[in-house]
Amino acid sequence: MNPIEKIIVEHSFDGLCLIDKNGDCLYMNQNASKICSFPIHEFVGGNVKNALKDGEINDSIALKVLRHKRPVSGVVTIRGVDVLITGSPVFDANKQVDKVVLNIRDINELNNLRIDQILSLALKNKPIHDDFSVEELPEIPGVVAKSKAFRKVLKMVYRIAKVDSSVYLQGESGVGKEVIVNLLHRESTRSGKPLIKVNCSAIPAQLLESELFGYEKGAFTGADQRGKPGLFEQANGGIIFLDEIGDMPLDLQAKILRVLQEYEIMRIGGRKNIQLNVRVVSATNKDLEALVKEGKFRLDLFYRLNIVPIFIPPLRDRPEDTAPLAHYFLQQKNKKYGLKVKFAPGSIQLFNEYDWPGNVREMENMIERLVVTSENNEISWSDLPFIKQSHYSPLQQPLKSILLEIEKKIIYQKLELYKTTRKTAEALGISQSALVKKMKRFQLNE
Repeated sequence: MNPIEKIIVEHSFDGLCLIDKNGDCLYMNQNASKICSFPIHEFVGGNVKNALKDGEINDSIALKVLRHKRPVSGVVTIRGVDVLITGSPVFDANKQVDKVVLNIRDINELNNLRIDQILSLALKNKPIHDDFSVEELPEIPGVVAKSKAFRKVLKMVYRIAKVDSSVYLQGESGVGKEVIVNLLHRESTRSGKPLIKVNCSAIPAQLLESELFGYEKGAFTGADQRGKPGLFEQANGGIIFLDEIGDMPLDLQAKILRVLQEYEIMRIGGRKNIQLNVRVVSATNKDLEALVKEGKFRLDLFYRLNIVPIFIPPLRDRPEDTAPLAHYFLQQKNKKYGLKVKFAPGSIQLFNEYDWPGNVREMENMIERLVVTSENNEISWSDLPFIKQSHYSPLQQPLKSILLEIEKKIIYQKLELYKTTRKTAEALGISQSALVKKMKRFQLNE
């Protein structure tokens, strides 16, 4: 590929991949990697047949193009992400298919078009126009963001990263506040300086002041005779993250307020002020406004912290992130432990049926547990702890009724996505008549 061709391919709005006649993956551009949540280094050198076998994808457009020797389009699930793929054959001198070019589009960004309209336009190689603009986000290592709700949060982080205003993160426990703080630090002008994280609820109240502000030698019994710089001093020039700030004692809140007003501290037992250049990010899963009304949190400090408030939605409110996150954690834990565990067909569909009270942290811990305890390198629906504990439990229902309920939910979700019985039946791998019968049985209207 010459330099001009590479510029064109890499700056294409769509994802582009190249597969050879053996199914080997030769090339993937950055947009394809981002749309599919599939790192380029894992794609190039792989084979689509192995990806099918390992459950990375549920179908292969490339193999269909190689088999039928004509353009083929369809919706494929890649690591839990539904994407629209058009495959075009490249013929050699003997009129045999030598390579396949895959054009990939994100279904979430085209969700205002009917799937049959999209397929029709794709097969005719016509551009697809949508009536809303989507601000592009760069690929962020270690961050999964397919939902509009979480992408909105990330856009805000990029917008405020270059300024020094105090940031207040709100959200339930486990939603990913630390991920946001890490991104804010990385994208800020302070990225070369320290990022100090403090869990205010994990440090005993009587020790928190000395940890934050430090102390001079001989300041109190048991103090280090050399003295000790506090966490604010250690963060000087960078960012300090005060997590669970709602648990901070009232007397210490007054001293934090002074730091934010004067940007200086005094060590315990000290006699001189130490000037600071630090950005403060705070977070809590509590309602600070309610704590203010109860007299448990200072109103003036709340105003100082709440200059740029960012609410991180819980996982149950961003279902588009659920399956991609599950696959991301699965790949991460497989790599960590040198394993090849995969999700059994249909099991990933059930992740959206759970409320995830512990959010992303709960999912990560659960998948790690399932990966290391898997007996046959496969995670099935019956292994999922929230299935065992819910109304799906075999202790409460016969197996047949459990499977029927799961089948009903999967059919309903696919109908919502594909809109027509023909496309839904193709995606499920059954005949259209069989699907219609099941819909009547489950009382699902098209």
